[in-house]
Amino acid sequence: MVKEELVKRSPLRILERSTHGGLNPGSIGVIASRKGVGKTACLVHIATDSLFQGQHVIHVSFAGKTDHIISWYEDIFKEIATRQNLQNAMEVHDEVIERRVIMNFNEKGSSLEQVFRSLRAMVTDGGFSADMIVIDGLDLTSLNTESMDVLHNFARELGVTVWISATLRREDPEPDERGVPHRLKHISDDLSLLITLTPEQNHVTLRLVKDHETYPGGQDLHLRLDPATMLILEDQ
Repeated sequence: MVKEELVKRSPLRILERSTHGGLNPGSIGVIASRKGVGKTACLVHIATDSLFQGQHVIHVSFAGKTDHIISWYEDIFKEIATRQNLQNAMEVHDEVIERRVIMNFNEKGSSLEQVFRSLRAMVTDGGFSADMIVIDGLDLTSLNTESMDVLHNFARELGVTVWISATLRREDPEPDERGVPHRLKHISDDLSLLITLTPEQNHVTLRLVKDHETYPGGQDLHLRLDPATMLILEDQ
């Protein structure tokens, strides 16, 4: 299969159709779940799909090392290429890697302002024309309305979409009547998309909690995360 056909047939087109086109430049989406369910895998698959479309991605990680992030990208690319019998896979691999940058920060030692300065320097001074920024491992409970305004202004200024992972905890109170997790209630109004991951017996279900101005209440997106391949797949 050629790259263009792979993009067209990607199950992520279902996500776009189910959410009024997905994220627009300047908007923010969140993937939320308990630790170890598959947030990073989802973000990497979404980012890889954008890379296949010729876009540029900056992946911001607050983990101690970035080795596992690189491994996620390599493994997911390999699974997609193998599953779809991608033509010229190594050539495509080298092409998409050139459009991806991974940046690592220490959450305790880096303020959001410092992170944004580094990102802006990469985009403006470094000449890396980013289309998407993935923020993985940030403690969203530390964000307030002011910091979300800064993030929104930053995304609009650079014309990028922003995807963020959010870790939920078993001991958290129940979601509110809209389905919004307790940990994210304080920033939910600032999000364009909010998707939660629900572990099932053999897979993980993607559920839509917020779609721009509406709250579908955890609607099943008919997409699942396969724990064996860590790919987002269409429900059969």
